[in-house]
Amino acid sequence: MQSIRECDVRHQESLNQLIRCTKPHWVIHLAAVTTVRDSFKEPDATHDINFLGTKNLLLALKQNNFSGRLLYVCSSEIYGIVDEADMPVTEAQALSPISPYAVTKIAAENLCCQWSQSELFHVCVARPFNHFGPGQSDRFVVSEFARQICEIKLGRGDGILRVGDIDATRDFTDVRDVVRAYQLILERGKNGECYNVCSGIEVTVRHLMERLAMLAGITIRVQKDPARLRQSEQRRMRGSYAKLAQDTGWKPEIPLDQSLRDILTEWEAKLS
Repeated sequence: MQSIRECDVRHQESLNQLIRCTKPHWVIHLAAVTTVRDSFKEPDATHDINFLGTKNLLLALKQNNFSGRLLYVCSSEIYGIVDEADMPVTEAQALSPISPYAVTKIAAENLCCQWSQSELFHVCVARPFNHFGPGQSDRFVVSEFARQICEIKLGRGDGILRVGDIDATRDFTDVRDVVRAYQLILERGKNGECYNVCSGIEVTVRHLMERLAMLAGITIRVQKDPARLRQSEQRRMRGSYAKLAQDTGWKPEIPLDQSLRDILTEWEAKLS
């Protein structure tokens, strides 16, 4: 088993040393402030990690004569508020960021696309939509619901599930399908191209919550929590993975209920 080496992408020399020691053929760049909520709380750190960290990585790769392929993992958040007439969202959709997180991801994506044309190594970009699965932090909605539901099942707390806006729709994919997409983009994606990674299916957050409760075998009481509501929120979202399918042959394979069962199983094991 290979060892894990920690590195802060804000530190140029640390990155240089990491690349020099590992001599990678492929690089998947996921290092980021990853939530919209955190980006509003810490906009400076979001900029330094998401944008400057990406610049530092690109420089480290160049300085160590990297000749492989970099996959930059962006986000569907860069599309912002999308008119329903423009769904499903394709890679040609205009970008309209509504958070510091989205702004920094666009800036880093643009930098990566520029380097794909001006440097000797290849760069591809993934734009994942919402995804979840075993191992996800409960800072994200499905994992948070799974944790709360498992706690209710175990008789802990007051039995109330606290939620934000559960009637918005999102396009969810199992994280294991997403990882498979990343590998295929590295293998078959075109240099300088961006690819949506999504299911193409629109579901409400309420539906996911209700399915989790049903699979757990419990009845839930729900309470709106104002702290969980965003100031600006896309009401509906659905993407198209047609370009990814055309260039790599990828399509989502793991059923929604299997994903929900697996994340419930993990939280039950953690909490009990």
